[in-house]
Amino acid sequence: MAVRRVGGGGVKIAMLAPIAWRVPPRHYGPWERVVSLLTEGLVRRGVDVTLFATADSQTQARLSAVVPRPYEEDPTLDAKVWEGLHLANLFEQADAFDLIHNHYDFLPLTYSGLVRTPVVTTIHGFSSARILPVYRRYNGRTHYVAISDADRHPELTYLATVHHGIDLGAFTLRETPEDYLLFFGRLHPDKGAAEAIQVAQRAERPLVLAGIIQDQRYFEREIAPHLGDRVRYVGSVGPEERNRLLGGAAALLHLINFDEPFGLSMVEAMACGTPVIATPRGSVPEIVRDGVNGFVVTGLEAATAAVAQLPELDRRAIRADAAARFSQERMVDDYLRVYERILTA
Repeated sequence: MAVRRVGGGGVKIAMLAPIAWRVPPRHYGPWERVVSLLTEGLVRRGVDVTLFATADSQTQARLSAVVPRPYEEDPTLDAKVWEGLHLANLFEQADAFDLIHNHYDFLPLTYSGLVRTPVVTTIHGFSSARILPVYRRYNGRTHYVAISDADRHPELTYLATVHHGIDLGAFTLRETPEDYLLFFGRLHPDKGAAEAIQVAQRAERPLVLAGIIQDQRYFEREIAPHLGDRVRYVGSVGPEERNRLLGGAAALLHLINFDEPFGLSMVEAMACGTPVIATPRGSVPEIVRDGVNGFVVTGLEAATAAVAQLPELDRRAIRADAAARFSQERMVDDYLRVYERILTA
């Protein structure tokens, strides 16, 4: 096959999205949000993209769908049944594409040896070590992209690290914030909502918590008893409310208890000029520049002290840093280079 430059000569890309949520998601759905931003950015560059996602997805690319709705939004759908049909829909027409870009975790790798079309997988994180045997088996037979250097597994070979990008136009710079602190993410022990409450109480600041409840027992035990005038839970929010909450916050508290692969909320906060107070785990040191766009802290005492230092940071400079490092355009550029490396190999 004669190799053509991606975006300039009719190269066809199949973009495989998850089906837990719509593309783009209505509220929660970080993988789906990244798929949407990448797909729409590629289409604007003239790349021929077919998006494999749920039928209610919205895109300027071609949409190929057999799954009627996201299974997280419709409990009558059997996730495994529709997962199988979704993957079959793509791989049964794999020969129509020059490249398959997989955002569906490890399972599509098991189809990759059955088709001639090269497959590149963005690894959005490892849910557990139990999925590693699949990645090991197809290491070198397919191509892997990490979303942070911190999330690279030492046993795997990667073609590149590509940090996520965001649509900067969806986030408004707020140079004068309100007094509240913000937690924005899954309500789960990993994400540090309980720690955010403790820091806000120590700093005598109001706290807003936004996100889906992923662990009901944790919410009832660690979060619900503190809710009131000073600690408010507003649920999972859509784009407009997300922009308002992130922009109005004095800081985003990101006191995670696990090695997070990336953390979109940190970048989205910074796009509003809002600094991030975060623990140095996972990708945090790649995203947060201590004393520039936030503070990297260890422990509740240090996090509380960082709240007092927030006036020292320049919110306009924080926005500029996010624009320079985490734009949608930069992410698209990075992936175009990945595609061209594969297609010219």
